[in-house]
Amino acid sequence: MRTFLYLAGLLLLAAGLKAADPVDDSTVMHAKQYLKYVDSVRLATKYQTGIIHLADGKIEMNVPAGFRFLDAAQSKFMLTDIWGNPPSVAEDILGMIFPANSDAFDSSGYAFIVRFDSIGFVKDHDAAKINYDDLLKSIQKDEDETNPERIKNGYEPIHMVGWAATPFYDKEHKVLHWAKELKFGESTPHTLNYEVRVLGRQGVLNMNAVCTMNELPMVKADIDKILQIGKFTKGNTYADFDPKIDKIAAWTIGGLVAGKVLAKVGFFAIIAKYAAVFWKFILLGLAAVGGFFRNMFKRKKAPVYTPVEPVEETKEEE
Repeated sequence: MRTFLYLAGLLLLAAGLKAADPVDDSTVMHAKQYLKYVDSVRLATKYQTGIIHLADGKIEMNVPAGFRFLDAAQSKFMLTDIWGNPPSVAEDILGMIFPANSDAFDSSGYAFIVRFDSIGFVKDHDAAKINYDDLLKSIQKDEDETNPERIKNGYEPIHMVGWAATPFYDKEHKVLHWAKELKFGESTPHTLNYEVRVLGRQGVLNMNAVCTMNELPMVKADIDKILQIGKFTKGNTYADFDPKIDKIAAWTIGGLVAGKVLAKVGFFAIIAKYAAVFWKFILLGLAAVGGFFRNMFKRKKAPVYTPVEPVEETKEEE
């Protein structure tokens, strides 16, 4: 909503300047087109609350008041068509969790991207022994190996500035969460990557939020509720592990935090660029916005999203 109101304000400002400078007519036109497109997507988007089952019934999401869930098909659209990620990034997504007053167009909000990684049973014996200061240094050292490959593939180098929230493992509930402050190239503000892992019998429920460091207080205020949204169903929990038939994962708690699982070379870079665009709106002003609109509509025709089978919104169970 903040982005929508901001763009609406720019539209009014552009309209006010139109008489003084006729060249700005194109800015007004493109702003109107963009706002119309945003409205059409929002009207077509269907959210859910309450109990939602994912991953063939292995996972149960209980989305409370104050949050809303977007299913896999609509989330793929948001990640690819709205945020500009390649299709490969969205192919295994199960959905997205938004605050109730936010959506994919809100540059000042956040969304948790939900996935299930069937990597097997993750042993947690090392959780209490990990020195996270040493782990941070190890991650930063690994940048020297991974960044040349990123640059070769056309992405900005990543530098992990530090922990935005030190890793914490709740051994009783088998929930791990932490946050990284990341710097992409010379971009500002820095990116916040807040990660939640719920351990299960056959894999890990991943809930990852990517936004800017400016949203850290907002995410921290909501994180206790986020941690309670996802769990494994009976027969799929950590306690249901059967060593005779179940696969043991190659990673332990330290490996999950270090980011050794399913690292996608372009994912965070694309999300970070999305966030940076809106900050450039504010910093560069009306002229930059007009240029963005012109480039956006030259690049490709704005897609129209109409779910084939819209999911009706469900109410949270009493």
